[in-house]
Amino acid sequence: MNFVFVSLQRINTNRESTSTSLAKELARQHHKVLYVNSPLDRKEYFFPSSDSGITDHLQVIKTQADPLQKLAPNLWVLYPLRRLDSFNWIRSTNLFSWLIKLNNRRLANDIKPALKELGFEEFILVNDKDIFRSFYLKEFLQPLKYIYLDRDYTIGMPYWRRHGQVLEPRLMTKADAIFCNSLDFTTNARRYNANSFYIGNGFAAKQFTSDSATAVPADLATIAGPRIGYVGALITLRLDLDLLRELAQERPGWSFVLIGWEDEDFAQSDLHKMPNVFFLGRKHTQEVHAYIQHFDVCINPQVLNDITRSNFPLKILEYLALGKPVVATTTNTMTEEFSNYTYLATNKEEYLQKIEQALQEESLQKKADRIQFVQKFSWENVVKLFVKHVDEVLAK
Repeated sequence: MNFVFVSLQRINTNRESTSTSLAKELARQHHKVLYVNSPLDRKEYFFPSSDSGITDHLQVIKTQADPLQKLAPNLWVLYPLRRLDSFNWIRSTNLFSWLIKLNNRRLANDIKPALKELGFEEFILVNDKDIFRSFYLKEFLQPLKYIYLDRDYTIGMPYWRRHGQVLEPRLMTKADAIFCNSLDFTTNARRYNANSFYIGNGFAAKQFTSDSATAVPADLATIAGPRIGYVGALITLRLDLDLLRELAQERPGWSFVLIGWEDEDFAQSDLHKMPNVFFLGRKHTQEVHAYIQHFDVCINPQVLNDITRSNFPLKILEYLALGKPVVATTTNTMTEEFSNYTYLATNKEEYLQKIEQALQEESLQKKADRIQFVQKFSWENVVKLFVKHVDEVLAK
């Protein structure tokens, strides 16, 4: 099959996403995939950030390089050349909806020559949460089927809320199918589209393997155990900063190791003054597993809100793939998918109790059980399920 991906995430970064991982695995499984990098808007073009994805895109435009480039067998990336306009300041959703059709047409006109060059006469269009720029691509590109990926509560964020809470349900309704990475998202999607399927989330099984031991990273080696670790973005939109503070205060003998980018709230918090809390900064994706391997317990202290309540946290898979005991905030997804292989908590007292329990109960058998369980979430298996549901949609 031929697939075309549009997404909020560019493929040429060190940050994998649902769409980039699906695209790469589909190509490995002998499907042909065109991945359309996010087009630049006028602000990104005239006032670019230092983000390598944007600078690489600008280089293609300014040097008049071929916008269609082969990344791997069966996998191509397209750098759209046309600049888009920003209309999010417009308050009327009806007017906004009419104006974004201009952006959609520009993007479609960049995609069409690539489809012709690749010989994609028929293809499946997969939209990964690109609500506005790809809202009309079904009409402009006429794909065989249009699949919407629902994997995050995007409209809970300010940028998306005003128009997204109206337009996303419309997009879900007109899609040929919706593929979701959590059971809660699937239940919600079925309100708008009967062809809604749960595919789960995936992880890079070859990268997160406990088969080979790694040396303790230098900046972790000096930190005494037990090490209670977290890897991921440190943002109060998703993490309970107060809970972390209380845990560190209650257990001064534990070392709390936090790895990831910090928002302003975390960067200015008193956690930085606590002697048993260690901020090790951002790490490249390829480095992360070495840190996780040397944590004693991994945690995911989510704050519960509309954005986090239904999500499927990828880090849980990565923790379990390395056999680590995990203590996480109770959500429907955690209960339905992971209750037999993780420790779930709802408050400070339960977190302290579950971390203690995880430290005391750890065994080689528990480690092996976690590793075996999580293999069903490899991208290889997720893509097999993805293709199975695509076949079902095509048959209708």
